[in-house]
Amino acid sequence: MALEQKLSLKLAQKLVMTPSLQQAIKLLQMTRMELQTVVAQELVENPVLEEGDETFDTESTNEEEEETAEAKPEEKATDELDHQESMDDIDLDAYFNDYLEGSTGPAVFEAREAPPLENTLTREPDLYDHLLWQLHMSDVSARQREIAELIIGNLESDGFLVASNEELQLMGWQEAPGETYTAEEVEEALHLVQSFDPPGVACQDLKESLLHQLDDRGEPEDSLVRRVIDEAWDLFLKRQFQQIARKLEVPLADLEPVVESIRGLQLRPGRKFNTDRAHYVEPDVHITKISGKYVILLNDDGMPRLRISNAYRRMLRSLVNDGKQVEARQFIKEKLRSAVWLIKSLDQRQRTIYKVADSIVRQQQPFLDRGNEYLRPMVLRDVADDIGMHESTVSRVVSNKYMHTPRGLFPMKFFFHSGIDREYGSDISSLTVKRKIQHFIQEEDPKRPLSDSELTRMLQREGINIARRTVAKYRDELGVPSSTNRKQIF
Repeated sequence: MALEQKLSLKLAQKLVMTPSLQQAIKLLQMTRMELQTVVAQELVENPVLEEGDETFDTESTNEEEEETAEAKPEEKATDELDHQESMDDIDLDAYFNDYLEGSTGPAVFEAREAPPLENTLTREPDLYDHLLWQLHMSDVSARQREIAELIIGNLESDGFLVASNEELQLMGWQEAPGETYTAEEVEEALHLVQSFDPPGVACQDLKESLLHQLDDRGEPEDSLVRRVIDEAWDLFLKRQFQQIARKLEVPLADLEPVVESIRGLQLRPGRKFNTDRAHYVEPDVHITKISGKYVILLNDDGMPRLRISNAYRRMLRSLVNDGKQVEARQFIKEKLRSAVWLIKSLDQRQRTIYKVADSIVRQQQPFLDRGNEYLRPMVLRDVADDIGMHESTVSRVVSNKYMHTPRGLFPMKFFFHSGIDREYGSDISSLTVKRKIQHFIQEEDPKRPLSDSELTRMLQREGINIARRTVAKYRDELGVPSSTNRKQIF
C-alpha cells in the first residue's frame, strides 16, 4: 500500500480550558480572604477596573456643581455671614477656662513628639522569650550563655528538647569551626535551663520532665510518687496498677493518691506560654428562617463592587485604529477583556455558591428543623445531580467555606457524610452514629466500661448494621480511649 498525503475534515466536540474558565475555577475554591486579596491586586494592576456602587459621569457632575455654585451665591454668602456672627457671640476665654480649672497663670502647652504607633504594639512573651529573659538575668559566663541559648532555641512549643546532647556538642562547630562543646559544658548549661521557670522544661521526654517537677515541688527521694515514675513508668502508662502494687510491694489503695498527684503535674510544661490566638470564622453563607421558610443570604461584606471605568470607555472610542494609537487601543482592549472576565467570574462564583447552599438546605431541612439526630447521609454526587453540575465543582465550592445556620456555624463539608444501613427506615448518617456512641460511653459504668464489641451489639439492637472495626474507628475519631484506658481502678 503506497503512502500518500490528503486533507480531510473532522467535526468533534471537546472541553477546552480557556483562560476565563481557569480563572473561574480558581476563584471558586478561594476563601473570602484570599478572594479579597486577589480583587485588591487586580484593582491595582488593571486601570480599567474601578470600585464603586454606581456609575457616575464626571463631566455632567462637574457641570451640575458649577450650576449649583452659580445659582446659589447669595445663600453661600449668607452662610458665611451667619457663621462669622455666631463666632463673634462666643466668649472664647470662658470657653477655654473650663478646661483649665485648678491651674494658675496662663496655660503652657508643650509640643511633645509621641512615639510611633508601631512601637506601642506588642505581643505576649512566648516560652522562648520567657527563658531567654531568665538566662540574661543569670550570672553565668559568656560561653555558658551561648550554649544555653542554643538549648533554648531547640525547644519545641511544649517545652521539650528536640536535640540530643551529642547534637548540642556538635553545634559548637558552627560557632567556631574546628571546635565543639564538651559534654560537661553542655550538661552544665542544660541543668541551668532546667532550673528555670516553668518546672520540667528542657527535658528529653515526659518521664524526665515529671521527675524535675517533683524536684521543684520538694518531693522526697524515697516517696511513692517518685518510685512509681522512676521504677514502674511503663506499667503506669498502661494503667496496670495491680502489677505496680505487686512490683513496689505496696497496697493497691496507696496508689490512688499517687495517681491524683501525678495528674496534677504538667504534661506539657510550655503550654501556659502558648501565644496562639483564636481564629474567628466569618461565614460565607447565612441561613435564616423567615415565615417558616429558610432564606439564603450570601456574605459579601468587605468585597468591593467592581465596575468598568467610563473614562477608559470614552478613551477607547476616541482612539483611532491607526498610527501610534494602535498600541494604546490594544492595551485598553486587553485590560477591558480581563476586567470583564473577572467580573463575570465573581458573579458566577456567587451564583454557584448559592445553588450549592440551596441544595444543602433543601436536602438537610430535617436537620435544620430538629437537630443533629436527623442529619441525613449525603455525598457530593447528591448535590451535583440536584443542581446539574460536576462533583469536582461542588467539592471546590464547599472547600474552606462555612455556613451559619439556626443550629450553629458549620463548615459546608459538615453536611456530607456517608450512610450506614439500617434494618428499618432510611440510612443513617455516620455523624449520628458517632453521637450515639458518645452517648453510650457517657452513660456507662466507669468501673465496667463498654468495649467496642458491646457498643456494636447496642447499635445493632437499634437496627444499625455496623462492624466492630467501624465502631473502633469512630471511637478514635471522637478522641475516646479504649475501654481498658477508661476503666476506673480506684
